[in-house]
Amino acid sequence: MAVDPQGTGNRARMTTELSGGALHTVEANGILLAYRVAGDPARPPMLLLHGLGDDERDWRTVLPVLAEAYRVYALDLRGHGRSARPGHYSFELMCNDVIGFLEVLGIGRCVLIGHSMGAVVATLVAETAPHRLTHLVLEDAAPPRPGDLERPPLAAPDAPTPYDFVAVNAIRAQLANPDPAWWEGTAEVHVPTLIVGGAHSGIPQSLLAATADRMPDATLVTIPAGHYVHQEQPAEFLAAVDGFLTAAPAA
Repeated sequence: MAVDPQGTGNRARMTTELSGGALHTVEANGILLAYRVAGDPARPPMLLLHGLGDDERDWRTVLPVLAEAYRVYALDLRGHGRSARPGHYSFELMCNDVIGFLEVLGIGRCVLIGHSMGAVVATLVAETAPHRLTHLVLEDAAPPRPGDLERPPLAAPDAPTPYDFVAVNAIRAQLANPDPAWWEGTAEVHVPTLIVGGAHSGIPQSLLAATADRMPDATLVTIPAGHYVHQEQPAEFLAAVDGFLTAAPAA
């Protein structure tokens, strides 16, 4: 599913100090990726992956608290935020970008948290490179099963967007017609996993429950919120994540 990201000329580019952590860019998997980092470098690493159309700023409500116990990296996935817009987008490419990002930063193992699109990317990372993860948190998304979701193409907006709109329909097309291996692979993910669902979300919560049932070491927690659980109910989200990370032994 994923391609070995090594040998792409990965290298650090620049650092800009901003509130809530430092903003960096790095070349990984052949493209420029932006990320924010906060927390003591001596703390265990944690990587946050945002949803479609969002970027690292999506995590502002919870990043400062997470950074009290972890070295937190919030990544702009390709085509989003300050990362490059190469014009080619897929879940597999984003998975490779994440693995390349961990390679170039020298992060051996981390806690990986993904929201929506980022949760699907995170699951593919767990299926492709489980040795990179200690724990996995999937917020209000799960690998789609063929035939479960309908995602017709959207018309491009008239105004400029803070992301590459080409990515939107590329990702929606994969959600509507997913690789069956994504769903099949969940049964082989032995990384301790927390699935967080929003009770009032438009995402089928039955799919989250089915994913938790398939994964060997997964727990499902449902919080009274919509799709953006970590923004709408940050205290409950953080409590669920903290309880999981405290109780679940690392992979």
